Amino acid sequence: MTQQYEAVIGLEIHVELKTNTKIFCNSTTEFGGDPNTHVCPVCLGLPGTLPVLNKKVVEYAVRAALALNCSVANFSKFDRKNYYYPDLPKNYQISQYDLPIAEHGYLDIEVDGQTKRIGITRLHMEEDAGKLVHQGNIVSTPYSLVDYNRTGVPLIEIVSEPDMRSPEEARAYAEKLRAIIQYTGVSDCRMEEGSLRCDANVSVRPVGQKEFGTKTEIKNLNSFRALQRALAYEIERQIAVLEAGDRVVQETRTWDETRGITLSMRSKEQAHDYRYFPDPDLVPLVLDNQYIDFIRQSLPELPDQRRARYMDDYGLPAYDANILTLTKEMSDYFEEVLKDYDNPKTVSNWMMGEMTRLLNANGIDITECKIRPGQLADMLNLVDKGTISIKIAKTVFEEMFNTGKDAEAIVKEKGLVQISDAGAIAAVVDEVIAANPKSVEDFRAGKEKAIGFLVGQVMRATKGKANPELVNKLLREKLQ
Repeated sequence: MTQQYEAVIGLEIHVELKTNTKIFCNSTTEFGGDPNTHVCPVCLGLPGTLPVLNKKVVEYAVRAALALNCSVANFSKFDRKNYYYPDLPKNYQISQYDLPIAEHGYLDIEVDGQTKRIGITRLHMEEDAGKLVHQGNIVSTPYSLVDYNRTGVPLIEIVSEPDMRSPEEARAYAEKLRAIIQYTGVSDCRMEEGSLRCDANVSVRPVGQKEFGTKTEIKNLNSFRALQRALAYEIERQIAVLEAGDRVVQETRTWDETRGITLSMRSKEQAHDYRYFPDPDLVPLVLDNQYIDFIRQSLPELPDQRRARYMDDYGLPAYDANILTLTKEMSDYFEEVLKDYDNPKTVSNWMMGEMTRLLNANGIDITECKIRPGQLADMLNLVDKGTISIKIAKTVFEEMFNTGKDAEAIVKEKGLVQISDAGAIAAVVDEVIAANPKSVEDFRAGKEKAIGFLVGQVMRATKGKANPELVNKLLREKLQ
């Protein structure tokens, strides 16, 4: 982005609620299944059917709204959003328009060490549409198939204020929002399954200008990386259009992950184009303050609270606390390990180091990890007892990751028990000193680094099994 322009970004995030049944009928919300098998006359919009609101959807929506610091409305209603698209069997979507269930929230993000508050305009309930299965690229597909299994799955749509000024801020906001929603337990927020989907509205304007520029909406963003890349591309595209003397067209665009570009889909509709009107089949929703307060009091510990606890109670650095609380699964895993191994910083180091490295290399998240929290605790206890060294522990950990076996079993199978017998190590130390006179001379001349080389030679000779502290001690004694 050039210094002459600034971006203005707002996000619309749709979250599928993990209720057992759909928002207005008893069809299952289970992910997967053969196409068009999780449907019934109500969610298919067949003549003569009537919707009945799922009480759990309301509870989950209120829970999410309170976690996002929103004001929950005592009175809200459902509206029909009218438009034609093949994945919408009724030709309208039941949503909320002018009287949503919640408004005026916020969350705080941190980018480059700076904290910023991002406003949340509204949170409302609605039903999901079906899914079009394109036979190729969405723009050039020769035909598409439709699966109505997702039709009627309950959603909350969370609309931010246009407070973000960079792709990095937008990504931080989306990741923070996902974490908060996960902690509340109302959704698993799995982007790969479509239970969290993000649309981005973005415009650019000359620095110092108060009026917004013409915005475009980017759809088809199925990862936080895609969100950040798509915004970066679209910002540069809009700046290039303006600098060429043209004007940006208000439209909906899609993100092409393979080519790394956004593509035009259709002109952007205005709200009046949807011909909203109150749904005549659903009565208004009235919530009393006692109900809202009951849900407020039942909220679990949220990411910011847990992050503060990790710093205050465990003495973890802010960086560690941020990483560990970014997803509920990672944080819960950390908590489980601590039940059997009471050293938070050591656990944090292993989870952010070896654990994250192997998860990323295998393209999985911690819920798919074969190492159970208790197994990691057992391995760390073996290190503390001196049974294995840190170096051997890394080998053991990788084997545990690949096989799910216990650390003790792997150590026995592979003969990895650490050598702590001073006599056995002393013999190897003597051999290394005799074989490396130059390093010995360097150390005696005051070159401290030479001792590191000699320790490495002993560890190599013992295949990493020698106790490193004992090796260091014996070397210094013999050289001095």
